[in-house]
Amino acid sequence: MTSLTDRTALITGAGSGIGAATAAALAAAGARTALIGRRPDRLADLAAATGAAYAATDVTDRASFGAAVADLRERVGRFDLVVANAGTMLPAAFDTADAGDWDRMVATNITGLLTTARATINDLIAAAEAGPADLVLIGSIGAHIVLPGYSVYNATKAAVAHLTRHLREEFGPRGVRVRLIEPGMVESELGAGVTDPDAAAALRQYAVENPPIPASAIGDAVVWGAALPAGVNVASMIVLPTVQG
Repeated sequence: MTSLTDRTALITGAGSGIGAATAAALAAAGARTALIGRRPDRLADLAAATGAAYAATDVTDRASFGAAVADLRERVGRFDLVVANAGTMLPAAFDTADAGDWDRMVATNITGLLTTARATINDLIAAAEAGPADLVLIGSIGAHIVLPGYSVYNATKAAVAHLTRHLREEFGPRGVRVRLIEPGMVESELGAGVTDPDAAAALRQYAVENPPIPASAIGDAVVWGAALPAGVNVASMIVLPTVQG
């Protein structure tokens, strides 16, 4: 079994889905874990099961998020593995979509990721002087495909993909492994907030045609990447159901 007993990880969006599964996988591999999410009850349950520290806050609130990261750092130590996972998906036809939903997706999927990386990058630079240091950004297969109603969501994930390349160019020479993981259809609550009936119906049908893989598959991918020898980076991974192609 992969061992990460000397690693300290921060996971955002840890209250459910990919974030929760990743936190559980890292803890099972022996890493110290710190969780950030919006739902304290979910975080408390996961912390009780895994021994993690946690803080309830939103990545879109920069001041609150920064304070939460500082508090968790005091409790578990300097982070050498950061998983920027928090995201939201609110698809709708472009001509009828609520512009407020666009704002929420940009604020969470792009700005929230920037906030996470900025709040932890100095930890990772320092950690890289002594061993592996990983910044893992969770994107989406949506960055590579075109679906009606998903123009803004997919655009945010395309931005994540390109941002990852830039951060890798900037921080790779300083020893930080910047990695993009792009899930396909995964069992999660990401689609629970979809209110547009056409988009919701399309998502249900797509899930029938492409049965989702468990969120634990993404957690396993995070653990595998983190366990690579220092100096070795798998820059990007697309992890999806075999039938999704």
